[in-house]
Formats: sequence, structure tokens, C-alpha cells
Amino acid sequence: MKTDQINVNTLVDETSFTPFHWGVLLWCLSIIIFDGYDLVIYGVALPLLMQEWGLTTVQAGMLASTALFGMMFGAMSFGTLSDKLGRKKTIMICVAIFSGFTFCGAFASSPVEFGILRFLAGLGIGGVMPNVVALMTEYAPKRIRSTLVAIMFSGYAIGGMASALLGAWLVVDFGWKIMFYIAGFPLLLLPLIWKYLPESLMFLTKKGDTAKIKHIVVKIAPQQTITANTSFVLNEVTVGDEAPLKALFQQGRMGSTFMFWIAFFMCLLMVYALGSWLPKLMIQAGYSLGASMIFLFALNIGGMVGAIGGGVLADKFHLKPVLSIMFTVGAVALILLGFNSPSFVLYTLIAVAGAATIGSQILLYTFVAQYYPTTVRSTGMGWASGIGRIGAIVGPVLTGALLGFDLPHQMNFLAIAVPGFIAAFAVFLVNLKTSVEGSKAQAKDNSSLNRLNSTSH
Repeated sequence: MKTDQINVNTLVDETSFTPFHWGVLLWCLSIIIFDGYDLVIYGVALPLLMQEWGLTTVQAGMLASTALFGMMFGAMSFGTLSDKLGRKKTIMICVAIFSGFTFCGAFASSPVEFGILRFLAGLGIGGVMPNVVALMTEYAPKRIRSTLVAIMFSGYAIGGMASALLGAWLVVDFGWKIMFYIAGFPLLLLPLIWKYLPESLMFLTKKGDTAKIKHIVVKIAPQQTITANTSFVLNEVTVGDEAPLKALFQQGRMGSTFMFWIAFFMCLLMVYALGSWLPKLMIQAGYSLGASMIFLFALNIGGMVGAIGGGVLADKFHLKPVLSIMFTVGAVALILLGFNSPSFVLYTLIAVAGAATIGSQILLYTFVAQYYPTTVRSTGMGWASGIGRIGAIVGPVLTGALLGFDLPHQMNFLAIAVPGFIAAFAVFLVNLKTSVEGSKAQAKDNSSLNRLNSTSH
């Protein structure tokens, strides 16, 4: 009896964009919006919390870092868990954690209680990110993959902006707790996520769940003929990849894994240093407080434009050169910010800096997702993101210490620009031959060579 074999990776790569893809994109986008809302919520509540509990700036800073520590551990642990448990279940666990514990934050009676709850919420906030990126990557057609992941990730900025706008509208009348009550809304969506969010097709293939695979394949490729004898395979070499964490350093991936970690660390150091201190840096450079706040908005708008624009360019060329150039251009823009310029030039430089930091962070996730095979994808992203979170914690502290030295403001911007050059160099050193695409090309070359040898003999 003849068995038809369908290669799942090739099928996804070559498929057209269908209503099913829209569903995956919208659910992943919604989850990322809620994730962004829950992260920014602390900044909105901070002035009232400091007043209510009599917190010093140091105590407030320590409270802010509890969520970042949670995100670091969450990204590492849930990234690895997902490669064993599946993307869908892990995403649902993370949504329940970040939404539930943020909601509970409204009932905290002391800074210690609040800090513990923020740490626990951080586990879910950090854990959900690598998993939605992995899921979107595994369903996106190859020709628009980077663009789709970038569009989905822009939900992070949308969530942050929604948190700020709702805060400005509601907190004055209802107090800070209203923001935390709203954060419980995703808990009500869990049954819908369970029903409508699909499990990763690659994960189902690895598990051999043929019934579910057939159900999904009919939706993403209606033209595909499926019979009772159809079997589904992955084109990725998974020998030695059974232990996901160990596999990050096998099959020639060690150097590139470390380069990703360095790039993530440097990129998140810049993102959080600028996010925390840009208004203060601009005030120090002689601008008003009002103008400094608008600079922060320009930074985030630049981030969204950079992510989506960079995604489109990456689909045309490749993520590696696009990211290297973005980091370099961003670092140059930061150096130029240290010099007095006309307003238009200043806003442009800040938007470019936003594109190269916030935008590049989003594209880095896409690059890592496309570099590793399915079996270790979430682990790879989780650990890169977790190492990056250390940069996120270090960035604001380091910049604060730097400002304490009262250096000329040109030196402050130069110090924040240096990690951009390091990140550009790290991305440049990533070895594409050891990536999924590189391994596929190598395997194809080897099989062609073997066929050639056998015919010559």
C-alpha cells in the first residue's frame, strides 16, 4: 500500500496567507497586547503607590525590578517547558499567571506583598513572549515570516500605550487599583484561547498526532490532497536535539548561541536605559520636561516603524544584515543626540534610536526563532530573552550611576551607543550555516553529491 508523505515545514513555507493565518496572528497579537499592558501598568500606578506607601525612589526602583527578575526566570523556564509541553498549553499557563497575579496586585497591602506578586506576574509576562513568537514563526509563510512576527510583536507597544492612555483617563477618578482589575480580563478569554488558538503544527508532527495535523493542513493548504494513508514529516535533523538546552550548544550552534545572548543583552540594556532615562537625559541636555516626554513617545513610534519596516526588509534580504545595519545606524544616531540639533533632526534621531533598539529587539526574536529547529526553538528564544533581561535590569542602574558622575551629556549618549556597536558585531558573527536553513541546504548538497557519486560509480 502506497503511503503519501507530506513535509510539514515545506508546506508551511510555501502556503498562501489564509483566514486561518489571520486567526493565529490576531490571537497572538491580542496576547502580546495584554502582555505589554501588564508590564507597563507599574509605571502608571507608580506615582500613587509612592504616595500611598511612602516609598523612596530607591524602593520604587527595586519594586520595578521585581517584575524584570520574574521575566528573566519566566523566559528561561517556560521557553524550555514549551518544547516539551507544546506552545498552546504553555501560552495558556503564562496568560493565567501574568493576568491572575497582576489582578491580585490590586489587593496587596504592603510593598513586600506587591513586589512578590509583581515577580510572579513577571514569570508569565516573560514566559509568554518566546512562545507566541515560536507559534507565529511556525505558521507564517516563509516569504512574509519576519513581517508577520514584527506586526504581531508591535502589539507590545500597543499594550504599553493602552496602559498609559487608560491610566491617564481612569486613575485620577478611580485610583491605581482600577488598572490592576482590568488586567484580569484575559482570564475570561482562556476558554476561547483553548478553543481557537491552534497548537504548533511542527510540535504535533513531532508527537505524531495525525488527526489534528490533518484538520489544520486542510485549513492552511486547502488544495493539498490528503488520504487515509498520508503521513507527515519534518525536514529538520533532530538527532541530538532531544535535550533542548543541551542542543543549543550542539551541531555547531555554540558560537551563534553566545552571539545571540550578547546581542539580546546589549539590545535590552539600550531599550531599558533609554526607556527609563531618556526624559532625564534630554532635560540634562537643556530641553523642557514637556519636550522630553514627547521624545519618549517618538522613541516608541520609531520602535514600531523600525520593527515592521525591518521585518519587510528582512523578508526581502535577510535578518542578519538588516539587524547589523540597524544596530550600527542606531548607535550613530545616539552619538549624534549628544550634540545640539534643530527639533526636526532631533526627533528623527530619537525615532531612529527607537527603531534600532525597540525595533531590533523584536527582530532579534524573529532571527532566533528562524535560526533554531522546532525541537529547541522556544528554549533558544527563552534563554536568549532571559539573558537579555539581565541587560534590562543592568541598563537603568548603569545609566543612573553614569548620571551621578555629572559627565558632559555627549559622554552619556556615547556610553548608551557602545552596546549598539557590540550588538551589531555579535549579530554579524552568527553563523548561518548552522541554522535550520543552513542545515537544510547542507543536507540537500550532500544528497546531490551522493547521487552524483552513485551515478559515476
